[in-house]
Amino acid sequence: MNNDKLSKDQRILIALRKTLSGVVRETTPPPGMQHPLTQQTIEDIKHCFSLIAAREKELAEENGQINTARPRYVDEPKTSHVVPFTRPDKK
Repeated sequence: MNNDKLSKDQRILIALRKTLSGVVRETTPPPGMQHPLTQQTIEDIKHCFSLIAAREKELAEENGQINTARPRYVDEPKTSHVVPFTRPDKK
């Protein structure tokens, strides 16, 4: 989506989501190591993500945009297949 067409609220929510997800990625330890954040902080971050998603949905609905996109997990079977096309040789 073009950033020029987004409202100030939408731009704020995008920045918050990106910042929070960056913090989560950078602080997540390798498997088997203790997380540097407390369990309460982790729950607060999850709550923030929920609030951001709910507000983004409200704003989209106010603008008449319906979001039918759903997350896709890497182990989920694909619902579409890419078919490679090759250009025939010129004769």
